[in-house]
This record gives sequence, structure tokens and C-alpha cells, in this order.
Amino acid sequence: MSTPIENPGAGPVETPNAAALKKVIRIKVCGVGGAGCNAADFIGESKPDGVEFLLVNTDAQALAALTLPDKWVLGEKRARGLGTGGDPEMGRAAAEDDTERLRAFCEGADIIFILTGLGGGTGTGAAPVLARVARETGALVLGMATMPFDFEGGRRQRQAEAGLDQLKAAADAVICLPNQKLLKLLDEKTSVVEAFKISNKLMADGLDGIRRLLTQTGLINIDFADLCSVTKGRHVASAFATAEAGGEKRGEQVVEKLLAHPLLDGGQVFTESDAVLVSMAGGPDLTMSEINKVMEPIHRQCENAHLILGAVIDEALAGRLSVTLIASRHRAADSGPAAPPAVPAAMQFLDPAATARPATRLVTPAPELTNEKKEQIYARQTGHSRKKFSRLQKELPLEIVFKGRFEKSEPTIRGGEDLDLPTYIRRGVALN
Repeated sequence: MSTPIENPGAGPVETPNAAALKKVIRIKVCGVGGAGCNAADFIGESKPDGVEFLLVNTDAQALAALTLPDKWVLGEKRARGLGTGGDPEMGRAAAEDDTERLRAFCEGADIIFILTGLGGGTGTGAAPVLARVARETGALVLGMATMPFDFEGGRRQRQAEAGLDQLKAAADAVICLPNQKLLKLLDEKTSVVEAFKISNKLMADGLDGIRRLLTQTGLINIDFADLCSVTKGRHVASAFATAEAGGEKRGEQVVEKLLAHPLLDGGQVFTESDAVLVSMAGGPDLTMSEINKVMEPIHRQCENAHLILGAVIDEALAGRLSVTLIASRHRAADSGPAAPPAVPAAMQFLDPAATARPATRLVTPAPELTNEKKEQIYARQTGHSRKKFSRLQKELPLEIVFKGRFEKSEPTIRGGEDLDLPTYIRRGVALN
């Protein structure tokens, strides 16, 4: 309700309510693929204020097991609700089929978080498409992506790295959570279910830290423009960490936890960053001394970075201190072209033409061996002759089976053998 202010010259003037002056930041979260939908569903269970959720996946069965109501099958006509078989191209095509539905969800949002797991088919292929569509609507697009464990194989790692490059190119910034680094937060008795819960919890903490900064009035405010200055248009992989402590020495303990956080590479991220956003939240007993204890070592680590601090009071955090940190590393393009190799001082006075390496000499190829000579060499090296296998092996008219959308699926490995290969090939049986 507005309050009248006496103005002798013009009569009473009404001032607008402070709440009406504060713009409501509209935040939307979209989980893409299996891992992304699981993370978004986990975050949605806490029902954060003012956040809208959507889950999209090509796997209808996995989607049906989640609790959030707003969800739909991505590319249903193409994938028929059966998933992508680990093929990112199938995931990308499925998202392209539904760009108008994705655009309708993104309309009107100020910030769109895209939660996904990279390395598979749907998340790797569809997340960059959603990021592109979201930016076209004018929203600030922040991706939060998990990377595979090392034991998931080289192919999945390569797909994840390619997907991360595409997501960075499409989104304003991507907060990358390598699952392999999370192993440092686990002990030997941690179950698989608990491990993935920790990953989801990290995503939830990151999202909640940003939401709290933008929606709660604090001691030191960070507005939407501050967040944009750290992330918008950078197209980089941002590092992220969160820590919490309680008690009299909570300030020192929070700093120790942040510097030891596996996602910050022992503090190396600070020295490589050109923009760092720090969100602090505490109870009514939060003091300026504690804020200084946290910020002083962080500032020392990243003196040349654009440092933005926000601090809010939350009644639920009485006696505790929570810190969320986002650091955007330097873009590769900012570093410029690689410098030419230094020339030794002793060679600087010589004629460049004289110091150039001579052209490669032509090497005469080895003489062609006769079949008889090859047999002699083989017999001498192995101790037996190949003449008993001298019959020509003819090619059988075997039809090549096309795997369709499972062409890029992971092979079925058991006992060190690829069971997708025919038995006669695995055992080296000659077909004559």
C-alpha cells in the first residue's frame, strides 16, 4: 500500500510501494535427457519459489518415473519414446523437431537453466539446440552439465567433450561438473545412488545460490545486470563450488572448504578466471568481519578478476554461513594467437636461410620380397610353415546388417569380447 507524502506546493503525492519497484526475475529450469531430468526432478521436490520446471527426454519410460508434472517426450515421432541409443545426432534431430514447443516454454523468462548430463544421446545432442532457442527469446542461458566418469569409456568421454563445446557455443555460460572429480567427495562405502544424489545436490545448490541472490534483498545486493556481466555472451565453461559451515569459526572453515573443493582444482581456477561471483548467505548474526574473512583470501587468489560480491540474510541460516561461487575462466579466443618460438641468441645474427633445415632426403624403398622369401622369413620367426594354409579363402556372400539408429550404440562387451561381432570373427575362424 502506498504512503502519501505531504507536498505544500502540489498537495499529497503517493510513493509506490517498494515491492512494486523491484522487478520479479522469472527463472525457468529445463532438464534434458536422463541425467538432466533426474537432477531437475530432485531440485523440483523442494519447490523453490518462483521457479518453473520442464522435463524433456526421448525415453518415455524414464520420464514417466519422475514426479514433476510438466514433462513431455522429445521428438516422439522420430524416437517413438524409445530413447536415442546413445546417438547425439538422434538427440539433436529430436530437439529440432520440437523447437516450437521449446520456444514456447522459453518465452518470457529472464534466466533459463539447462540441466543435462553429457556423453549420452539426448542430453548431448538436444541441450545445445535448447540453448540456442532460449537465447533467441532473449533470456540469459546458463547450462549446468555433468561430465562422465572415466570408467564410462573413451567414446562417451569424447561425445561429452564435443557436446560441451557445442553447448558453450550456444549458451551464455556452462557450469561444468565433472563426475570424476566428485569421487574426491565420496568414501568407499558410498553407494551409486548416493553418488548421483551428491551430483544432483551440487546442481541444486548452484541454482539456489543464484536464485537467492536475485530474489532476496540483502546487505550487499547483486542484480540481474551483475550476473549478466559475469556470464552473458562469454560462451565459456564456468567453475562452480558451494560450501557451508557453522559455529564461531565458520568464516575460516568456509574458506578452507572452498579452496579444497575438487571442482576448483585446488584454487587454480581463481588464477585462471577473469570474472568471479561470490554469493554469501547467513543468519541475522552474520557480521562484516566474517564477510571479510571469506573475501580476503578469495581476492588474493584472483586479484586481476572482475569480482562481484552479494550477501543476503536468511532467517533459516541462523548460526551458519553458506557461500556459492561461480568463476568464469578466460576464453581461448582472448589469449590471442600463439607466440612464435623464441630464437636462441646465438642464432639471431645468422642468415635465416642458412639456418633453415634441409629438405627431407629421399629414402630408397626396401626391395620387394618374393613369396618364397616371405615363407622363409615366416618359418624362421615362428618355427612352422604357412603352406598348409595356402588354399585361397573366398569371400562368402554375407549380407551386411544395417543397425539403423543403433549404429552408434555402445558395443556389448563381456569377458573382454565384443559380442556384437560374429563368432567366427571373434575366434579367427577361416571361412573357405
